[in-house]
Amino acid sequence: MFKLKVIQLILGLFLLCALASCGSKKKVASKKSENRREVVSKNNKDTPAEVNNNVSKGTTSGSYADVVQEYIDEFAHIAIEEMELYKIPASITLAQGILESGAGRGSLSQRANNHFGIKCHDWEGDKVYHDDDKSQECFRKYNDAKFSYRDHSLFLSTRNRYADLFDLDIDDYEGWAKGLRAAGYATDRQYPKKLIDLIERYNLDKYDGGKPRKRSYSQEVAQVSNSSKYVVQKGDTLYAIAKRNNTTVELLQEINNLSDTNISIGQELILQTTSRY
Repeated sequence: MFKLKVIQLILGLFLLCALASCGSKKKVASKKSENRREVVSKNNKDTPAEVNNNVSKGTTSGSYADVVQEYIDEFAHIAIEEMELYKIPASITLAQGILESGAGRGSLSQRANNHFGIKCHDWEGDKVYHDDDKSQECFRKYNDAKFSYRDHSLFLSTRNRYADLFDLDIDDYEGWAKGLRAAGYATDRQYPKKLIDLIERYNLDKYDGGKPRKRSYSQEVAQVSNSSKYVVQKGDTLYAIAKRNNTTVELLQEINNLSDTNISIGQELILQTTSRY
């Protein structure tokens, strides 16, 4: 009887040890599984900072460099035309466009053709809302990215805080890069370095000499069909006319040589040219 009880006790202890060992293995396995899920989650996280770093830290080889070069090829002539009109180095304009639009692949540039993050302010045109310094801030929306370039030129050339920049030589991109931050264009301490890095990595300063060129709108206005003209009626505003004809106030001002938005009844306006660059 005593031997039977001893045997039962030994079997019971054996079973308890087996169960404890099994439970421990399950906890270890569960913990490993949780750790694995956490690592996968972290690796899949794509933050805006990481996306922006693709611009400032990109190399001269690989797919991103190709994207940047495509951007340069598409917008260099516009940056040059803006330089000739407003005396802003084309290299600076291009570098800012690349940096702030993610080489045209950023959300704001894709949704609104806004390549310089210009906010609404007194804007009467189309708008989009986008998270920036604050949630869902108002940004200008353009029919074409070239109008974003024009707004960038106007933004810099009409504000007193940037006036000193226009005393610099047109090829002094380092002075412009540092001066933009000093004037309050950006709070990022690395902003000048990022612009300079882009200019030197992609040789953007070669465009400060004025090449390549394409015909400007002012050169294209020579021939206009009757259907491209409009006679101002009572109650018309330049903004309303632009809206109805899928264009912008800035473009109407340019092709009609208007210094402001004042128009008069009976005035004939050119709405569009026969060709566009």
